Amino acid sequence: MAEREKRRRAGGRAGSASRRGGAAVHQMPWRIPKNLDRPTEPLTEEGVAAMHDGAMRILEEIGIEFLNEESLEIFKEAGCTVDGTNVRMGRDWVMEMIGKAPASFTLTPRNTERGLIVGDDHILFGNVSSPPNYFDLEIGKKVSGSRKQCQDLLKLTQYFNCIHFAGGYPVEPVDIHASVRHLDVLYDKLTLSDKVMHAYALGKERVEDVMEMVKIAGGLTEAEFQASPRMYTNINSTSPLKHDIPMIDGCLRCVRRGQAVVVTPFTLAGAMAPVTMSGAVAQSLAEALSAIALFQYVAPGSACVIGTFTSNVDMKSGAPAFGTPEYMRATQMTGQMARFYGLPVRSSGVCAANVPDGQAMWETSNSLWAAVQSGTNMVYHAAGWLEGGLIASPEKFIMDCEVIQMIQRYMEPATFATGPEDIALDAIREVGSDGHFFGIQHTQDRYMTAFYQPFVSDWRNFEAWEVAGGIWTAERAHHLFKQIMVEFEAPPMDDAVKEELAAFVARRKEEGGAPTDF
Repeated sequence: MAEREKRRRAGGRAGSASRRGGAAVHQMPWRIPKNLDRPTEPLTEEGVAAMHDGAMRILEEIGIEFLNEESLEIFKEAGCTVDGTNVRMGRDWVMEMIGKAPASFTLTPRNTERGLIVGDDHILFGNVSSPPNYFDLEIGKKVSGSRKQCQDLLKLTQYFNCIHFAGGYPVEPVDIHASVRHLDVLYDKLTLSDKVMHAYALGKERVEDVMEMVKIAGGLTEAEFQASPRMYTNINSTSPLKHDIPMIDGCLRCVRRGQAVVVTPFTLAGAMAPVTMSGAVAQSLAEALSAIALFQYVAPGSACVIGTFTSNVDMKSGAPAFGTPEYMRATQMTGQMARFYGLPVRSSGVCAANVPDGQAMWETSNSLWAAVQSGTNMVYHAAGWLEGGLIASPEKFIMDCEVIQMIQRYMEPATFATGPEDIALDAIREVGSDGHFFGIQHTQDRYMTAFYQPFVSDWRNFEAWEVAGGIWTAERAHHLFKQIMVEFEAPPMDDAVKEELAAFVARRKEEGGAPTDF
């Protein structure tokens, strides 16, 4: 017991230079921001009822395909109508199951100081997850991801205080064989970061291995691990109207051991869902609720999040589009429906741009502000995403963190406080109509913290910017990336824990890791 407590304390101390305000970026401190704005709710009361009825009629009349055989047996036991792989379920049963899910829960990583409340108006941001390719300004072209690039993006994930959780692989390290890739990447995650971890629900071995490694890193007994969520998984339905074998299997394994599950249908209006946004959202709701109802039947009260990834395609090419007006409305509508169902909600910070340019930033900013407007609790892919999720970029990661920090600053109560010192009548009286506020004491007492201070944006005029080298935004972000890599310090981990993790990885590699199709 004493040794386990020692391990916990070792993982709980401040680890990276970023938490002390590091040299490369003088950033805002770690915090769990709370969204104090009223959410944007496009649907009327009648609209909410119509969306709910549409989702329920899909479940009752059309059904969802579940390819996972265990889930089919569970649905039969629950009294649902199972015809081959098609499952139809009554709305009363679905709503009874959804009613068992908590409206909020806490995810606790090995560093307990970085625990996350999911729900309760909190908004959390995570790194880009799962692109197979990488781009940075030094390479200058799209390349397949490597372990080194994955590690660098994990370092950015740890470094930036505005990033709260580590999603999937921030870039797929294709130089590691798929059978053991999850072992090496999770070892890197757990040793380079002390933030909340993710497991891919891609078969028994990957999920079970991640849960065991999270237990080891946290110095947890099985009872302690199962007592509250220590990690999470995120799955996508195979739209339209289908859930595959390994993702449902992985989620069942997680909820049975007390871990959190995020269910996020990937519905592109005009391709994998109706061309109308209400139809696409209704389909997305049905796909997500069917799986969450299953998980609540198996493990009542388990931590579940409903996700939205509803956007549209370019009808000229069929390519996915992100950060569009339709994407923003679909996110807002799903957030409104999530509150109707009493579930936390996940959305994403996404774009279709291919390089870290203006298009990348306005599309991502639209996505991130849609998350704010919708009352999102978990923002996936909030930093580093390009080309519709096919590219991860460190420059884009850093540029996105600037936007995320601005959002966090916007949410601080100090920005709209209305006390006497905030209304500042004495200061206005002192300056009158022919002075200025620069030199008065009211300003001098507050100027250091009065306004947001950027780390990538350049607020100089053109001439001063030109004299300083005329460096464009992506290039400034690239310079910061290089500085951060030099400055980065991994969070502390007890040597015995690190050795135990390495031994687990070596043993599982010797056993063959996870089966693959090649």
